[in-house]
Amino acid sequence: MKNAIATFVVLLFFVSFSSAQNRKSTLYKGSIDGKMPVTMFIISEDNECTADLHYTAMYKYDSVSNWLQLDITENKANQFAMVEYRFTGVLILKKEGKNFTGLWVSPDGKKQFKAVFKEVNMTKTEKENFENKMDQLNYENHDC
Repeated sequence: MKNAIATFVVLLFFVSFSSAQNRKSTLYKGSIDGKMPVTMFIISEDNECTADLHYTAMYKYDSVSNWLQLDITENKANQFAMVEYRFTGVLILKKEGKNFTGLWVSPDGKKQFKAVFKEVNMTKTEKENFENKMDQLNYENHDC
């Protein structure tokens, strides 16, 4: 029995360790309509059920808004649909190298603005702060 428990603990450690290695956090800075500065933070990790990546993301209009959670879907052509929580807007972006370009679209489709995001480096402390904010935002949006 002790052997089985020890084996289970070791297996659990290796599964947890391998999952953590397939997680990447990325920070982007950019603009909407060339005027409104924005910051976007994305965590990508392997989907345990498919070969696809799973994304957790948020972005904000710098100095203007709170963080907005994004629901992300990607296709095989490196095109992304990023829907703001409560569908207050949609980003339709193409990833080219380390950057995104595309459009921000209002829910009614009447307003469309150019959107540009460039990957930027972040410190370990900044990464931890963004990940904590993402956890808090997810809790605020999805807690019963």
